[in-house]
Order: sequence, then structure tokens, then C-alpha cells
Amino acid sequence: MMPSILVVEDEPAILELLKINLADAGYAVRAVEDAETARESLNAELPDLVLLDWMLPGQSGLAFAKQLRGDARTRELPIIMVTARSEEADKVAGLEAWVDDYVTKPFSPRELKARIKSVLRRRAPEAAQEVLEAGPLKLDPATHRVTVREETVPIGPTEFKLLRFLLARPERVHTRAQLLDQVWGDHVYIEERTIDVHIRRLRLALAPFGADALIETVRGTGYRLAAPRSA
Repeated sequence: MMPSILVVEDEPAILELLKINLADAGYAVRAVEDAETARESLNAELPDLVLLDWMLPGQSGLAFAKQLRGDARTRELPIIMVTARSEEADKVAGLEAWVDDYVTKPFSPRELKARIKSVLRRRAPEAAQEVLEAGPLKLDPATHRVTVREETVPIGPTEFKLLRFLLARPERVHTRAQLLDQVWGDHVYIEERTIDVHIRRLRLALAPFGADALIETVRGTGYRLAAPRSA
């Protein structure tokens, strides 16, 4: 599944440029022209990152960013502010709104893509399109392959997403509710125990390769990916 970016930009030419370049870089792009429509899009489904213009019709991008940081559902959402305002005071104001990065216009598509990748690597590593590893276990999002000691592991799409999320956050414990929100999306309504079914399938896929023990159950809490034991 491609990482998703919500672009909030009211200049049609820039919006089209962003859509083309981001899609070419392998991102699923949703585009809106104001904060109100952006809020509706976020209510429907959270993206992996928001690319937010400062100067928007109606509510400014800066005010909208502060609003997102004040909402528990969107507090951790990676945000990059895009603006023509390049004064130091403006940058400070943007960063104080807890945006993750600040890109001034005009910018090169190459620079922007590098900044997006950097923010995703830091804030949402499972969306950064980089190879993830735990000992002999390796997941390559570009080829959608999971291998153990170079042997391919047959794995379903949901188990792939689940493993990708866990590999990106080794040793961290995740509740079933957190896994549902982060892997399935908070717009999907399914029973928390569904997680147990997919964890079981993931372990069954890894078992023939001796890697199933990496997926640990934390009693009364949830699951985590354990650090590989040294030989």
C-alpha cells in the first residue's frame, strides 16, 4: 500500500505540480484547496502526512496546523508547511505550531521529496518506503517482499502491513486498538480481536523460517516485535 499524503494548497498550478511529482515518487495523493475541506478529508481517513500551505482562503494553514495539534486524533500527524513566507519570524511561528518541517516557495520537487522522506522516516517510519530489518527478517516495501535469510516468506497483504508497522517500531508495545487505528486506519470499524487472528496468521507464515518468536504477546496489553536474540 502506497504512503498517502494530503496536499492542502489553493494555487492550482502548484497543486497540480505537487500531485504529479508526489504520485511519481510513489505516494497516494489527495488534494484539497482549503482547511475546511481538509478537515472533512481527515475526518474520513487519516493520511500518512499533510503538506500544508500557509496562505489559504478562510482559515490559514498555520491556524489549521495548531488546530490539528490540539486534537488527540491528529496530534501525531506529520505536517510539512509550504509557504512563500521566508522570514525567520515566520519560520519560528510555523515551528511553534509543531509542524515537522518548513519548505519555502519556490522549492525544487527533489528537495520537497527528500524532506517528506525525512519526516516520514522520523515520524512514521513504516511509510518511508525503506527496507526494515530485524535480524534475518527483512521487509522491502518497494518490492512488497518479506524474506528470512534471503528466502521469500509467503504472506498476505494485511499481515504484510501489520509486520511492516511492528518492524518500524521494534520493542514498542502496541494495544489492539492502536494496531487497528495505525494498520487498518481509524475509519475502519472492526472488532479488536480481529488483530489476534492476523497475528496468528503472521506467526504461521514466519514459523517455517524460525522467525515467529519475534512477534511477542504482552499479556494484558497487546503485541510487540522483539529484538532478535543473538546466536
